[in-house]
Amino acid sequence: MIQKIEIIAIHTEVNDDLRKYVNKKIGKLDIYMSKHSRLSAHAEIRLKEANAKDKKQSTCEVVLHLPHEVITTKETTVNMFAAVDIVEAKLKNQLKKYKEKHDSSKLRRHVMARIRRNSNQL
Repeated sequence: MIQKIEIIAIHTEVNDDLRKYVNKKIGKLDIYMSKHSRLSAHAEIRLKEANAKDKKQSTCEVVLHLPHEVITTKETTVNMFAAVDIVEAKLKNQLKKYKEKHDSSKLRRHVMARIRRNSNQL
């Protein structure tokens, strides 16, 4: 779980069900981060409701502070729970790209070194 999650409500009340849902969905995204990133990850979640043209619009914006980068995702839908789901899916993809960008070279070096050691032992 992401240790520090900050939920900010704008023009709405955040009940316990929504708070638990957000913590569950956004908090479990740490499995897509490296160990180093997990320790310093910090998430700011802004939940906002607005009425526009006889429609109730719910917006969920997540700002994820990671080492070397800040990832921001925003989605507006009719339902707050649906907005959280869509933001979670977007963050998964962005975190996978982040992990590839910042961790792939180390992994590649370790794998290649292991292959060289094994081939020398044969």
